[in-house]
Amino acid sequence: MSLESTNTLYKATRTDVSQNQGKFRTHFNFPGRNLPDHDDHGYGPLATVVESFMDPDTLIRMHQHRNEEIISWVPTGVMRHDDGEGNKLVTDAEHMMVMNAGSGFWHEERTLADDPPLRMLQIFVRPHSLDLEPDIQHVSIPDPVEGEWRHLFGPEGSAAPLFVRNEVHFYDTHLEAGDRIDVPTEPGWDTYFYVFDGAVTAGDMTFEEAESGLLVEGTTTVTAREDSLLVAFEINPDAPITRQGTIGR
Repeated sequence: MSLESTNTLYKATRTDVSQNQGKFRTHFNFPGRNLPDHDDHGYGPLATVVESFMDPDTLIRMHQHRNEEIISWVPTGVMRHDDGEGNKLVTDAEHMMVMNAGSGFWHEERTLADDPPLRMLQIFVRPHSLDLEPDIQHVSIPDPVEGEWRHLFGPEGSAAPLFVRNEVHFYDTHLEAGDRIDVPTEPGWDTYFYVFDGAVTAGDMTFEEAESGLLVEGTTTVTAREDSLLVAFEINPDAPITRQGTIGR
């Protein structure tokens, strides 16, 4: 994909903040680090975007999250979720999950021996208030339409099928080489995007797999250099936030 920017666009290369636990590997992307001299690893309510890999037959044992919204977006593989409320949920390319952890939510994740390798994003959003009521959402998501943005979560009351308790919208799009599309924007908000597969350019910058851009106000157009999968977040940088999440502080 190529991005043509008419506004201020800040690039971050592939993160060097990673954890390797053998069959479970994570790469932590911090959207605030796109912006020079920014004193917060997060950007407004968007705290962290974690690219996670799980091999077949892997268990992440029961653990608790508090005071964060955890979104599981799984384009490749299968993520199996059990929790302290008795839910047994499967998240894959056709389903998406949001844990509104609030005052506390216990869960575990696993893959079975005959599951395919898992590659996913776990997105951590800072809620607007501490110790909210815990909840979980798990839904079938609309089929993607090539060359269009798919709106997957937003603030409570938005048109998206899932919600988080702060001012962030999330979209994904599949683009074929040569396709052009405008990055989603909202007046007064900024947009962070992440290249999950493929390669993009913006103005005189190229964004390859696992690289990201932060568009501060304004608009920009993306054009695919090769077949690509891109996600984007509209963020209100002035939204009230909390900073006491288990991971996404």
